[in-house]
Amino acid sequence: MDVVITAVLGVLALYLFGGLKVLREYERAVYFFLGRSWGAKGPGLIYVPPLFAKTQQVSLRVVALDIPPQDVITRDNISIKVNAVLYMRVKEPVKAVIGVENYLYATSQLAQTTLRSVLGETEMDELLMNREKINAILKNIIDKRTEEWGVEVSAVEVKDVDLPPEMKRAMARQAEAERERRAKIINAEGELQASEKLAQAAHIIGSEPAAIQLRYLQTVTEIASENNSTTIFPLPLDLFRGFLESVTKRAAAPALPEKASGEALPAAPRKTEAGA
Repeated sequence: MDVVITAVLGVLALYLFGGLKVLREYERAVYFFLGRSWGAKGPGLIYVPPLFAKTQQVSLRVVALDIPPQDVITRDNISIKVNAVLYMRVKEPVKAVIGVENYLYATSQLAQTTLRSVLGETEMDELLMNREKINAILKNIIDKRTEEWGVEVSAVEVKDVDLPPEMKRAMARQAEAERERRAKIINAEGELQASEKLAQAAHIIGSEPAAIQLRYLQTVTEIASENNSTTIFPLPLDLFRGFLESVTKRAAAPALPEKASGEALPAAPRKTEAGA
C-alpha cells in the first residue's frame, strides 16, 4: 500500500512540477485552457497544467524585418528595384496569436505589397529627394493595417534603389550639366563684380592725376621684383597725341591739282644761285 501511495505522490509531484515554466522579461505566454484563451501570462514563473492547457510564447522585442528587393515601375515609367527594412514589435500578444496565423509572415507580405503600391505612384525624382516622406507614408499604411494583429510598426526605411544603367548615365549627364551651369553663373558673377570694381578704380584714378603715376611706379616695382631680364615701360598715349593729330591733318589736307582749266600751272621759281 505504501508503494502505491508513494507512486501516486511521485506522479502527482511530477505533474505539478511539469507545469512550471519561467518566462523572460521580454516574453509573454498566451494561455489556452481546454482550447479557450485565458489571456497572456508572464514574465516570471507561471503554471500550465499539463494535458489541459497549452501556451504559445511571443517575444515583445523589436524585430528588424528585411523586405526583399521588389521590381517597381514608377509613375514616370522607370523600372527600378527597391528593398527596405521594417522595424516592428508585438504590442498585444493575444491578438498576435489569435488574430493572424503567422504575424511575421503576414507583416512581411503586407510590407512588400505596400512598398510596390506606394512607389508605383511616385516619380523617380521624388523618391530620390523625399526619402523621409516616402518612409513616413509606408510606416503609416502598414501600421494601420497591422494594428488589428496586435503589431506595432515603429519605422520603415527604404534602403537601396537600384537604377538601370541607362538611367544612371542620364543622371550623370544631368548632374554634369548642372555643375557646368553653376560654374558659368559663378564665373559671370565674378566678372560682373570685377568690372564694377575696375570701373570704380578707373573713376578714382581719373579724378586724381597723381594716382596714375603711383600706379605706374607700383607696376614697375612688381615687374622688377620677379627677376625678369626684360622690363616693360608703359608709355601713356597722351605723349603721342600731338604727333597723331598732325599726321591725321596731313592725311586729310587735299593735294593741289596739276592742271586748272586745261592749262598747266607754272612751276615754282627756283632760287638763283648766289653770285649769278
